[in-house]
Amino acid sequence: MRLERHKTRFGHGSEPPRVVGQTARAFLLVTMFAAAAVLGGCTGVVGGQNSQPPPPPPPQTYSISGTISPAAAGGGTTVTLSGAGTATTTADSSGNYSFSGLANGTYAVTPSHTGYSFSPTNQSATVNGANVTGINFTATAIGGTFTISGTITPTAGGSGATITLSGSAAATTTTDSSGNYSFGSLANGTYTVTPSNTGYTFSPVNQSVTVSGANQTGVNFTATPQVTHTVALSWVASTTTTVAGYNVYRSTVNGSGYAKIAGLGLVLTYTDSAVQSGTTYYYVTTAVDSSGTESAFSNQATAAIP
Repeated sequence: MRLERHKTRFGHGSEPPRVVGQTARAFLLVTMFAAAAVLGGCTGVVGGQNSQPPPPPPPQTYSISGTISPAAAGGGTTVTLSGAGTATTTADSSGNYSFSGLANGTYAVTPSHTGYSFSPTNQSATVNGANVTGINFTATAIGGTFTISGTITPTAGGSGATITLSGSAAATTTTDSSGNYSFGSLANGTYTVTPSNTGYTFSPVNQSVTVSGANQTGVNFTATPQVTHTVALSWVASTTTTVAGYNVYRSTVNGSGYAKIAGLGLVLTYTDSAVQSGTTYYYVTTAVDSSGTESAFSNQATAAIP
């Protein structure tokens, strides 16, 4: 309004220097206020960004675990999880399994293994803020049980032999007069059969047998009589007139490591019956006087046992 009044007073074409100066100052003030307003607005926006809360932590997860027994059936069993989440895992050789990373909710656990049924068929497990353990199952061979049988020959070593079963189940039986044996009521699994009979060795020493839905026959062994070995020693009498007896020493190391195995009177022979097949023995003797003083070792004798 002041600009219009000044123009009217000075007339058309007149130059009003003072009014122009006032107008310029007014414009400058407006510009400064505008800049200050913008600056204040920017400061407010930055402050708002710094005050945002941190993101929430990820949700906690839990596990479901259990065991399938016996281990021979449980090992390798496929275990399926359904319900609030789905997953599949395989039980280890001891029948243990586990599902992890599970949220709260209700799940169903179902085992499966060819040739086996399970009790119970499946189980419900509810996760509610904690791990769930002990979701266990028992596996049973489908179609009943099976046998492992064989013969030990010849009958001289096979008759009356003791047969031991170990592995998925443990049992002991005795062969009949013909060397025959049998283990019954066996579930699927892996077993070890081991024969024994006093005075005999067996070939093979034992056998591994896997039962998988069928009887296992022909698990046979051969018995061989154990050969008893002895070593007969003799030596020349010492020329010392005060000799009261002799000591015999033995080692399995050539030239050293001798250990005393006998203390004898005035005899010149000794039989060592405590020797083992496949071992080489080294012998020396000493002469002992009446006061117990012992001579040096004799020359060494060697005996290789077949």
